[in-house]
Amino acid sequence: MSPDRICFVFALLLLMILSQNSGGLMAEWCIANEQTPDSKLQAGLDWACGIGGADCTKILPGHACYPPNTVRAHASYAFNNYYQKYKHRGATCFFQGAAIITLLDPSHDTCHYELTP
Repeated sequence: MSPDRICFVFALLLLMILSQNSGGLMAEWCIANEQTPDSKLQAGLDWACGIGGADCTKILPGHACYPPNTVRAHASYAFNNYYQKYKHRGATCFFQGAAIITLLDPSHDTCHYELTP
């Protein structure tokens, strides 16, 4: 078997194993797109925490996800909270192009990002 074929088979097996962590679905989180300017992230953050219905309590001062105190970090938390809360009702991770899906858990330190299977 060629090295390329071995790598392909290994990658396929790894994907199958990872997909079983959520009842056959890949775990996905919604985070701020690194290419998006802060002004656009702030607009998405304001919407998500306002009429969007995300629970943004954890990004308030003194709470687990306040640090780091950046628009990008707070937008990532709010985007994900909204997405996890409403994805089964058709919500997307778009935010006018300000957000992207990641398969890597963005949780850090004491800040835990929700995941709804």
